[in-house]
Amino acid sequence: MPLDLTQLRETSPRRDAWGAAGPGRHAAYAFAHRTSAWPLAILTLATFVLLAPTVRATTYKWVDDQGKVHYTDKIPPEAINKGSVELNKQGVPIKKTDPALTPEQRQAREAEEERVRQAAKIREEIQRKDRALLQSYTTEGEIELSKKRALGTIDGQIQSAQAYMVTLNKRKQEIETRAAAPGKSPQAQGTEREIASVNEELEKQSDLIAAKRKEIAAVTARYDADKQRWRELRAIAETQPVGTTAAGGAATQGGNGTAAPAGGKK
Repeated sequence: MPLDLTQLRETSPRRDAWGAAGPGRHAAYAFAHRTSAWPLAILTLATFVLLAPTVRATTYKWVDDQGKVHYTDKIPPEAINKGSVELNKQGVPIKKTDPALTPEQRQAREAEEERVRQAAKIREEIQRKDRALLQSYTTEGEIELSKKRALGTIDGQIQSAQAYMVTLNKRKQEIETRAAAPGKSPQAQGTEREIASVNEELEKQSDLIAAKRKEIAAVTARYDADKQRWRELRAIAETQPVGTTAAGGAATQGGNGTAAPAGGKK
């Protein structure tokens, strides 16, 4: 019987590009797909394996109210304000968190910070005055001259007040004489007001003279201190390298740090 090629083609298993029989085509494709996905799955698994120790590597060391030391992977709520030390996986401290301050401790810290700020402010003011002192005078004689001028101005104010008081006393005497004249009542209302006004002005001038005499003492002390400080700054300047300002390096040397008053050097 002759061979029917048509039947042979229909009964023979079909082959495709995979080299497999037709019915196994899908199985081969699925196998290849699963095989190509393995590297990604392995990489993802390895990543989790590597990262897992890192996530659990941080350890916190803290002490409870009874003084017992604890090591945990996170700070419990009751220990958040107690302070802690963060350790890496080798047990080496990498971060320290101080305990929360009590109101008293916070107040003490703020007071200390304010003291430091004030000390820095005082140092800056001393340096500023030292610079002004060196810029105002080049010799001690100039300081003495400024002192003499300042005291002369105050003395002139005192003399002016004293002269005015002499005038006021004369006026007062005239009022009293007029009030005591025959036919005049010494208790007249107008006379009393005049005398009271004169007495009030006399008291003001007396207070002014007393204040100016105190000012004389203060000015004298200030200029004497300026002269002493000027000497110190000049001595420091002679021992410092060229280009270094004496006022800048003298703030820590002590001294009164006073500056020349307005109009010191002319």
